[in-house]
Amino acid sequence: MDSYNQTFTGFILLGLFPSSKMGLFLFILIILIFLTAWIGNLSMILLILLDSHLHTPMYFLLSQLSLIDLNYISTIVPKMLSDFMLGNKYISFIGCGFQIFLFLTFGGAETLLLASMAYDRYVAICFPLHYATHMNKRVCVMMITGAWVLGSINSFAHTEYALQIPYCRSRAINHFFCDVPAMLTLACMDTWVYEYTVFVSTILFLVFPFIGIVCSYGRIFLAVYHMHSGTGKKKAYSTCSTHLTVVTFYYVPFAYTYLRPRSLRSPGEDKILALFYTVLTPMLNPIIYSLRNKEVMGALRRMTHRICFSKL
Repeated sequence: MDSYNQTFTGFILLGLFPSSKMGLFLFILIILIFLTAWIGNLSMILLILLDSHLHTPMYFLLSQLSLIDLNYISTIVPKMLSDFMLGNKYISFIGCGFQIFLFLTFGGAETLLLASMAYDRYVAICFPLHYATHMNKRVCVMMITGAWVLGSINSFAHTEYALQIPYCRSRAINHFFCDVPAMLTLACMDTWVYEYTVFVSTILFLVFPFIGIVCSYGRIFLAVYHMHSGTGKKKAYSTCSTHLTVVTFYYVPFAYTYLRPRSLRSPGEDKILALFYTVLTPMLNPIIYSLRNKEVMGALRRMTHRICFSKL
């Protein structure tokens, strides 16, 4: 590591909350969102694990999505809340690198997992007779393993580079977590090469999967349109619209943030956009999938009934 960073001990995260009543309101709101996300995702994981009716590829992938979201929001929010409560916004150099690695690993894995879920729905609706062969347990495990491994490799490369950059300006990161683009403004070297790699990674992990999802759902909606069963159409539209809602909340702000050149970015706008894919999406995923999914609601009723009767 170069001499600039040998004596560099850490950063100051300027955070999200202003020092006012509005800051306190946002603080309480983020706590409620964090608790809702934890309860919702943990409940989804346990429900899928314990209810045999949900032991299918679709719900196996969904349980992984909930697992990622649990870790994702836990990487960002606890530090943000403790900074506001204790008034200590310091984060060590190594701690910042660790947060970058976890954030990019979970973020990259989620983008690939959402694409896998779109493929699952595409095969289920367009090729129902071949679903058991195209989406068996082995394929699911390969998809999930690939998402985690590729996300980790991409994250390691970016973290390694971020820790090697010489930082010789202000140590104050104008964000509520160690976001690499926000850190680049503190570098005392030309970072255009790294910014180009960020652009390429965004294309590979966000744009290409998003194009694949759009193509999958284009074929799905075409197949659904030609269905004769009204019940089948309704169920297919419900499942697909649920997934598209999740995709929109996650991909759009994420891609918009990282594809913009530095000259068009502003710290305030970046913080607002980051809230969508780091805080709101992990909370909304289990709510959307449970309230708009009859099978999940049925499993929840069976589990509640089982718990109530076991206590009698």
